[in-house]
Amino acid sequence: QVQLVESGGGLVQAGGSLRLSCAASGSIFSINTMGWYRQAPGKQRELVATITRAGSTNYADSAKGRFTISRDNAKNMVYLQMNSLKPEDTAVYYCNKVPYPVGWGQGTQVTVSS
Repeated sequence: QVQLVESGGGLVQAGGSLRLSCAASGSIFSINTMGWYRQAPGKQRELVATITRAGSTNYADSAKGRFTISRDNAKNMVYLQMNSLKPEDTAVYYCNKVPYPVGWGQGTQVTVSS
């Protein structure tokens, strides 16, 4: 089973950028769709962006125009470039399969100050 480790989060001012990385312990080539999820305090986990093995992407309305998801199947990596960050983007970010996520990693904290 693939294990996932997220990194790249941090504290940033509104309008700033961060690039999140997700390293998979096993091959993600066979996983058609990978995604980035996030969970803000007191809220349910939500799906922010997805990418298929072929590179087709989809975004939540809140992420459109600001976030870019990408993947490198050869390196078993998934990335999320986040620009024009807003305080409401503050959350713990996770990567996982879409649908039917496997065991969750520890996530990476993103905090956007106003």
